[in-house]
Amino acid sequence: MIEKIWFQRHWLGFLLSPVLWPLSLLFKWISQRRRNQFSSGDKLSYRACLPVMVVGNITAGGNGKTPVVIWLVETLLELGFKPGVVSRGYGGKAAEYPFVVQSDSKPAESGDEPLLIKRRTGVPVVVDPVRSQAVKALEAQGVDIIVTDDGLQHYALQRDIEFIVIDGKRRFGNQQFIPFGPLREGLDRLKQVDFLITNGGNAQGHEISMSLKPSLAVNLKTGEKKSVTELSQLVAFAGIGHPPRFFQTLNDLGAQVVKTQGFADHKDFDQSELNELAKQGHNLIMTEKDAVKCHQFAQENWWYLPVSANISEESTQRIIQKIIKVKSGYGS
Repeated sequence: MIEKIWFQRHWLGFLLSPVLWPLSLLFKWISQRRRNQFSSGDKLSYRACLPVMVVGNITAGGNGKTPVVIWLVETLLELGFKPGVVSRGYGGKAAEYPFVVQSDSKPAESGDEPLLIKRRTGVPVVVDPVRSQAVKALEAQGVDIIVTDDGLQHYALQRDIEFIVIDGKRRFGNQQFIPFGPLREGLDRLKQVDFLITNGGNAQGHEISMSLKPSLAVNLKTGEKKSVTELSQLVAFAGIGHPPRFFQTLNDLGAQVVKTQGFADHKDFDQSELNELAKQGHNLIMTEKDAVKCHQFAQENWWYLPVSANISEESTQRIIQKIIKVKSGYGS
């Protein structure tokens, strides 16, 4: 229902507007006041000794930030950089922080996205609710550039390059602040960042167009890879910010999907619940993000579909030039 109110202008939104509108104004005031406190110096922020890049958004929900982070890290590795990644670690709770993510870390400790990034890229990944603490931990690990997964509104950490990822189809919904709409910050923030990356839909103005390119489905138990068209009667589920995007990807690939089930983002999946869901078809398929939480109890017919960010060479070179320019200001 929230999705419909925010992005489809559902009639219930108008009915609830007397309650949601004042709360939205309060959220907007708090958001702007907090940012002003950091920009004026009333609140202290941390400046790292390394370049810091933030990949975030101004709306609540999933826009495709993690694929952009992975793409950015892989691009940096190809250039000879030694990147590290910082994350808040949503959906996880470690015994102590900063928490250095390992490939065999438990999602309940690290959160699903940091573990996915670690397994895909192999670079150092550190989780901490206080991102400056995670940055300090990375500084001691020999990295030479830092990427933060989300954290655009975490102004306690200074940054050198900012990326905003935009859902190209849903855009900014009704353009209202939380809880009446999806906005964390106003649309004026779009003019203040270095790069706008639009995931799907039509990029506008100076936005960089990005698409998510799926690869072969991977079996959680055996690692076997197959085209989704080779998998019969697929039951698809997704616990991400916008599950319909995953289901649409499967449809675009020509997959035989007999059942779809969306879950809340960062959901801690129950084995019995997924076992029952799987019975509604021959194969169960999920996102790579969901798969990091399901490996331990996966069945033989469970698969996940990796996707990668696809950005044009021209736009890639623009981003690279900016990174090299910023890096040169740090003396190397």
